[in-house]
Amino acid sequence: MTDPEVTTAEAEAPQAAAVLEYLVRQVVDSPDDVTVSSGEGRRSQVQLDVRVGDGDMGRVIGKRGRIAQSIRAVTRAAAVKDETTVDIEFVD
Repeated sequence: MTDPEVTTAEAEAPQAAAVLEYLVRQVVDSPDDVTVSSGEGRRSQVQLDVRVGDGDMGRVIGKRGRIAQSIRAVTRAAAVKDETTVDIEFVD
């Protein structure tokens, strides 16, 4: 996790950002192109934005969004350890 974006995300929700990055890297063809950045979300949530390489967004979203929903569920569970709530956005 040497990306500066990941370091920023980890400052607010380190466990959730690490889990999110790991899960997305396992799904895509180009794991080096995965970046996770954070910001202030709605209602005092931490927003984690995921960017992937060209052509990998379809793999992350999956059929009918099932992969994306699963990634969101696991990441939200990891955010409990950070004592926060997260909103995950897959940015194209």
